[in-house]
Amino acid sequence: MTSEDFPAPPPGCPAHGSGQRIPMYTAEFAADPQAYFDYMRHHGSTAPVELAPGVEATLVTDYAAALDLLQNPGDFRKDPRRWRDLNEGRISPDSPVLPLLGPRPTCMFTDGAEHLRLRQAVTESFARVDSHRLSVNVDRIAHYLLAQFSTRGSADLLNDYAKQLPLFVFNELFGCPAEIGDRVMFGVSGIFDGINAERANEVLIQAVAELVALKRSRPGDDVTSWLMQHPAKLDDAEMIHQLVLLIGAGAEPLRNLIANTVHLLLTNDRYAQNGLLEDALDETLWHNPPISNYAPHYPARDMEFAGGKLSAGDLVLVGFQAANAASARAAGGQTSNRAHLAWSAGPHACPSKEPARLITLAAIEHLFNELPDVELAVPEESLTWRPGPFNRALAQLPARFTPTTPRRSVQPQPTRTEQEAAADATASNKERGGLWSSFLKWVRA
Repeated sequence: MTSEDFPAPPPGCPAHGSGQRIPMYTAEFAADPQAYFDYMRHHGSTAPVELAPGVEATLVTDYAAALDLLQNPGDFRKDPRRWRDLNEGRISPDSPVLPLLGPRPTCMFTDGAEHLRLRQAVTESFARVDSHRLSVNVDRIAHYLLAQFSTRGSADLLNDYAKQLPLFVFNELFGCPAEIGDRVMFGVSGIFDGINAERANEVLIQAVAELVALKRSRPGDDVTSWLMQHPAKLDDAEMIHQLVLLIGAGAEPLRNLIANTVHLLLTNDRYAQNGLLEDALDETLWHNPPISNYAPHYPARDMEFAGGKLSAGDLVLVGFQAANAASARAAGGQTSNRAHLAWSAGPHACPSKEPARLITLAAIEHLFNELPDVELAVPEESLTWRPGPFNRALAQLPARFTPTTPRRSVQPQPTRTEQEAAADATASNKERGGLWSSFLKWVRA
């Protein structure tokens, strides 16, 4: 292969011809990641990338190589305490990616027997979730959220619906009472939206700690109590870390999966006209997965991998979106609907993909049943994607529709603009903003 065979560098990419790593945190990357992935492939099955200023990694862009890594816990470990750059002080303590990469005693960041113990506690607790009960809860929450804007004739389907629904569902699943649930929602939203994130993280951890203390004294019929009662016997610190992981790592991907699938349904006539929700969901998981680059691993030793060399302690990530695209291209577009890597694979694959599919499909079906003529309110090309190396996430999804007739009084939530304006000045009041409390009052009315 000559340089003429290489794809052109994507717009704004400073790496071309410079020997620099390829940045994955820019607005240009978010706008057209496939152009970057095409360019990365001239490196082979892996590419040198930069996740944030000064944070270097290797990204696996080939499907077979990604499966090899994900299914090989002997050579590739998950514990970030192996991360050489972190241990040698090259990662700034305030790096924006450190919260999602740093060491935590959870099933996501442990290996061997400790991983198995924590993983079994999580998977077996989620296995107790009744799918019918979950579906009923999603329908009730969807109706509540839609009732807040359906009479207006317009909405931001990301921030008014897709973002909120997973948080409500998780509050229900984990048995959060009103005041704790309000603070959980404030904490998760603030962390992922970057609005007073440090305070939001403190609020989330404190709220989860109070939930753990509550369930120790008064267990219920919920995932928190089941996790606590599991034979793994998680202590309070382990409970807090697993719950923060499950709520945070669940809410953000679900928010993006719902929004990205709705985006496809609103912009692709094939899916919109035929109502092929399951096909649209799988298409989204193939080409716009909610977590597009993640699964951090660390080689246990110096090795050759996928035609290149890795050193022990290197940070290696899987490009789920890139690997999916490479597989689809190799198969001429004829791929099995469920063979994508959006749920990851191997011993650290998503432990709750079936509940996630159920929640997503129920949420979207309810949306289109309630608002059958919903359509984008802006040209598709004007939509923007949130910058960041890990998520495939829209910034907004403005839509319009025929206003509905109000059927039941619902206390309106503050709009997105009001939330942003009040975030710093009234953080303590916002923590008690009552989003979950309002829903519980509505349910009991």
